[in-house]
Amino acid sequence: MARLETNFVHLHNHTHYSLLDGASKIPDLVARAKELGMPAVAITDHGNMHGAYEMWSTAVKAGIKPIIGIEAYVTPETARQDKSRVHWGTEAQRSDDVSGGGLITHMTMWAENDEGLTNLLKASSIANLEGRVMRYPRMDKDVLSRYSKGVIASSGCPSGIIQTRLRLGQFDEALRAAGEFQDIFGRDNFFIELMNHGLSIETRVTKDLLEIAKRLNAPLLATNDLHYVHEEDREAQDAMLCINSGSRLDDPDRFKFDGSGYYLKSAEQMRELFKEFPEACDNTLEIARRCNVMFDDGEDGAFMPQFDCPEGWDETSLFLKKVEEGLERRYNNNVPMEVLKQADYECGVICQMQFCGYFLVVADYINWAKAHGVMVGPGRGSAAGAMVAYAMGITELDPMKHGLIFERFLNPERVSLPDIDVDFDPDGRAKVLEYVGEKYGRDKVAQCVIYGTIKTKQALKDSARIMGYEFSVGEKITKILPPPKNGKDMSFHDIFDEKSKRYAEAREFREMYDTDPDTKRITEEAKGIEGLIRQTGVHACATIMGSEPITDTSPLLERTDGTITTTFEYHTCETLGLVKMDFLGLSNLTVIRDTLKNVEHNGKEPIDYTKIPLDDKETYQLLARGDTLGVFQLDSDG
Repeated sequence: MARLETNFVHLHNHTHYSLLDGASKIPDLVARAKELGMPAVAITDHGNMHGAYEMWSTAVKAGIKPIIGIEAYVTPETARQDKSRVHWGTEAQRSDDVSGGGLITHMTMWAENDEGLTNLLKASSIANLEGRVMRYPRMDKDVLSRYSKGVIASSGCPSGIIQTRLRLGQFDEALRAAGEFQDIFGRDNFFIELMNHGLSIETRVTKDLLEIAKRLNAPLLATNDLHYVHEEDREAQDAMLCINSGSRLDDPDRFKFDGSGYYLKSAEQMRELFKEFPEACDNTLEIARRCNVMFDDGEDGAFMPQFDCPEGWDETSLFLKKVEEGLERRYNNNVPMEVLKQADYECGVICQMQFCGYFLVVADYINWAKAHGVMVGPGRGSAAGAMVAYAMGITELDPMKHGLIFERFLNPERVSLPDIDVDFDPDGRAKVLEYVGEKYGRDKVAQCVIYGTIKTKQALKDSARIMGYEFSVGEKITKILPPPKNGKDMSFHDIFDEKSKRYAEAREFREMYDTDPDTKRITEEAKGIEGLIRQTGVHACATIMGSEPITDTSPLLERTDGTITTTFEYHTCETLGLVKMDFLGLSNLTVIRDTLKNVEHNGKEPIDYTKIPLDDKETYQLLARGDTLGVFQLDSDG
């Protein structure tokens, strides 16, 4: 009887969140899978789940099922804290031995349900926080066992434990390892993964993998080790490898992918490639059918950090009490009636929106900072329009006196999280973050990651270097790029698309592109890597706080300097119900602090800078002369 099933689902896919290794952008990956009529598509980046939410949301919007997974780095049967290198073979077998110079093996895992998704998020965090060696966040069998529920796993790529043992001629050890994984994940949840990119490290172990699958009655799974979307994207991915290793394309000894076909092939291509193992292709559809996960796009502030109230008080009553006391203090126990009315109105809005705890938390860390010698800004943005913020010491500006509007900050007609940006002197900012982590729980506070993508100028410079051109060539090309506009760099789309609003600005660049063969070669190379992620960083101010451990919602990442960040960007964290607080480091505050100290050291009367009149004649004379260098927000041409 002819087989009825002809489709296929790609379950082993690396996006550009596999930094400087994968060259797939998630929207392109999803679009191509849908174009080929596939019912689902997975994400399994190297050692991280950075792109999990983006994959989920993009696929859902496109009407295709997202499968959320990870190609985990797993220790070579050692504890995750053990940083020693392990070799199972002889010196002559070193090229077939444990990957990463003896530090890592690979395993592919997918979330079958919401519990499995949470478990993968937590396991990924532990790998980053406890198991990292060099650039490898590693899990061990303890982590796999603790977080296996709701997870489907496979033996992974040729760097998996089982395949590595087989290449070294250690069949019994490979069989034992496969049996242990089957025990951890369950008989129906552990698959023997087959790949075919024309590599000897794949074909040499195929027979033994089939034997292990037979002995353990383990299902087979066909995958493609996807690193780019279209076949023609291979050059872009190769360029990323060169950028990662600092090598040139013509270097015969550089790291590059052997074999071929690391793109999103059609179902027909995959079934032809694995025509001897049709059940391995069928199982991609079975896993896709079983995997059903959902990120909860909850209401804003669903995980609002909770303030620890004294006995007999709740957040609402304590908030109202703090506002009342603050007003009495601000107005010397003689609060004007219009101020009381405004404060009463604002308190009603804030209580109705259930944001009392938010204000208590912000006031707490601001007032702690002031009490511990940290310089705090007088108020930034729309929060200065809130009488409540003034009363609680969050801001130093009387909104009634200055005609500021509360509704620009919180609008009762449109429920959204308050957003209070707070300036601290840079040294003090670190102390405040330490305090917040200590008080509200280090598992509930983390700074936010940012992902730096390759902009046009950098793409041109990188391409010129990896193609072997002198540094001056890249400099010459980038110097004729039009400058950024409104903080946004000019893209290749802007340069070459006649419909672009900035098309006319790039005339000189296009002329060089048309007349200079080197410029054209470099530009064509650069087009492929523009927009791909190059590195991670720490957001300048955004910090996530929650009432529950952040790892329930976003994986965490520890950077080399010890800073712990989310791996989802702040807008994703907010979408998922976490709360963003903004802790800005402002060097101008350090200048003000040091100036005030110097005034005192010189025997002068101490100055309260908040009491300097806003109509100070000498100040306006200085501004009229244009002597604004070093004056915050007045010393630039913006």
